[in-house]
Amino acid sequence: MAATGRDAPTQSATADREIVISRVISAPRELVFEAFTEVRHLSRWWGPEGFTTTTRAFEFRVGGEWDFVMHGPDGTDYQEWISWTEIAPPERIALLHGESRGDPNAFEAREATGDRDIRIAGGGATILEYVNAGLIDEFAIALSPVLFGSGIRLFEGVDAGRVALEPVRAEPTQRVTHLTYAVRER
Repeated sequence: MAATGRDAPTQSATADREIVISRVISAPRELVFEAFTEVRHLSRWWGPEGFTTTTRAFEFRVGGEWDFVMHGPDGTDYQEWISWTEIAPPERIALLHGESRGDPNAFEAREATGDRDIRIAGGGATILEYVNAGLIDEFAIALSPVLFGSGIRLFEGVDAGRVALEPVRAEPTQRVTHLTYAVRER
C-alpha cells in the first residue's frame, strides 16, 4: 500500500509501474535510515506481519544488491532482489526491486524522509488514517487472496463526505492484484 505527498506530481515517468511505500516514524532520521540500511534491522521488520526474511547477500551501496527470501506464515517462499540506485544519508534511498537480477517486472522505489515527500508503508488502517487526514494524493494496494488475521475493510472508514477515491489502474498478476487510487477532495 502506498501514498504520495500532496505536492507530488500528478503522474511520474514510471506511473504505469509505480508503487510508493512510506511510513511516518517517530524517531530520529538517522535511526530510521539505519533501519533500512542494515540487515540486522531489516530482518526484524521487512515484510507483512507474520513473515520472516532470510538474507542471502547484502551490500548497501549504490549498485549493491540485497538478495533475500520472504517466508510467508503459510510456508510459501517469495524470492526477492533489490539493487540500490541512489543513497543520500539520511534522506533518501532509491532502489530497483524485483524477484531476481534481470527481472523484467522489477520496479523502482524510493524512501524519503525529512521535508520531502514521505512514503507511507502500512496496512489498511495506516492508509485510512492518512486519507482521512488529507495527507495523501494517491495510494496503491497490493491485494492478495490471503487473509492475515481478521483483515480490514479498507474503504469502510473513508470520510466519503469529504474525500472521493478514483480508481487509477489495476494490474493483476498470478500472485497479487495491484490497485491504485487517486484521492480527491469533494
